[in-house]
Amino acid sequence: MQAKAQKMRRPAPRRGASPYPLDRELADDLVTANRTLARLAVLDAFGHVSVRDPRDPHRYLISRSIAPQSVTAADILALDLDSEIVDPRDEGKLLYRERFIHGEIYKTRPDVNAVVHSHSPTVVPFTVTRAKLKPLLHNAGFLGLGVPLFEIRKSVGDGTDLMIVNPRLGRDLAQKLGKDAAVVLMRGHGDSVVGPSLPNAVFRAYYTEINARQQLAAVTLGGPINFMTRAEARTANDAMLRGSARPWALWRKRTMAELRAEDE
Repeated sequence: MQAKAQKMRRPAPRRGASPYPLDRELADDLVTANRTLARLAVLDAFGHVSVRDPRDPHRYLISRSIAPQSVTAADILALDLDSEIVDPRDEGKLLYRERFIHGEIYKTRPDVNAVVHSHSPTVVPFTVTRAKLKPLLHNAGFLGLGVPLFEIRKSVGDGTDLMIVNPRLGRDLAQKLGKDAAVVLMRGHGDSVVGPSLPNAVFRAYYTEINARQQLAAVTLGGPINFMTRAEARTANDAMLRGSARPWALWRKRTMAELRAEDE
């Protein structure tokens, strides 16, 4: 009887161990990421952004389920890597259905500290055709790390809504992303972009869209496209890991001014 009771007893929750409130500067960064990508038309009413908690790598911060353009610091909450609520005070808040994208990628890729999931409009056609998304713009050199395509039918067959709504699909997506790639395409859906930092992940999500637009434009001009070589792509990616700080400073400044204006 005692053994049965121990088996049924849930393990002591980890959720009370993290200090609260959440770090305000990091919350503001996440607000910046959401609003910036909405302003740049990478996110619309859907999509979401997360950042790994620097105080606990087994947790991440993400907004409650809300349109990215509307996110404020008050909407940010912490989830564990099983994508469950950490702070009991957040119980009952509506969570993104596809939050498992984030938790499972963080489990699989310890080098990843931020994730952007979007329905980036010019990227979607590359998920349903034979055309391969390749780096032609130096800002998008990270595409040279690989751009795998996740086909949900191979995981659970036909008849889904193409969304990542449980841990199993999240794991399958993370495995398709692999150890090196910065972007994984999702057939008929969009993409998930990862980075070693939040500013870099936002930068990559934006320039994935920009490279897709420019590649489409190049196709319409006709003739073979002179894509970056693998060596060029890797060198450019290394440079942009540093260079992404410049647009991030601009984006954050604009978002903070926007928030101040809303408070007035």
